[in-house]
Amino acid sequence: MLLLDGVGTVRRTRHFMKEGQPMPNDREQGKGAPQGSERQASRRDTPIEVRRRLRHESRTSQTYAAFIKHLCERGGMSPAVAEKAAVSVLCALEQRILSEEASDLEDQLPRKLTLLLHRCEKHEEELPPKFHREHLLRRVGEDLSLHPDAVEPVVRAVMDAVRHQITEGESEDVMGQLPPDIRDLWTRTV
Repeated sequence: MLLLDGVGTVRRTRHFMKEGQPMPNDREQGKGAPQGSERQASRRDTPIEVRRRLRHESRTSQTYAAFIKHLCERGGMSPAVAEKAAVSVLCALEQRILSEEASDLEDQLPRKLTLLLHRCEKHEEELPPKFHREHLLRRVGEDLSLHPDAVEPVVRAVMDAVRHQITEGESEDVMGQLPPDIRDLWTRTV
């Protein structure tokens, strides 16, 4: 059946024989979601552990994609550059704060991003020296092959995206461990 809604759009509607049951010709043609026993049978075919893992992987991908999208919008960069920038800045940032705080920070980041951080070669250094703003900017600039003038906006964009991903309390904890010159990069928006 075709209906005309209030704004002039034509829409097709389904006829129902009984409440909740589609017409036989729709089901015969394979239209509609599985009903009753069909749905239960398909759920039984997939073990609950598999369904949980698939839901978790889907959520993880969506969270990571949202983080990268936010970073791309804030920093005006492609997704590939955004990923590299996030890893570079977070790797340096985690080396500047205590390891317990770095672990707390990672707990609130998208899992896919933390997996990239764990592969970061710079994490293999034993005890990095305490460094300040210029060292952080130089290090990120070298990682990303950026002109020195282009580094600070990228660092700010990553830090902004991270702050939007974590709780306010975690953000304050991270900020409390940064020297004033790096804290300025953390707190100011792009």
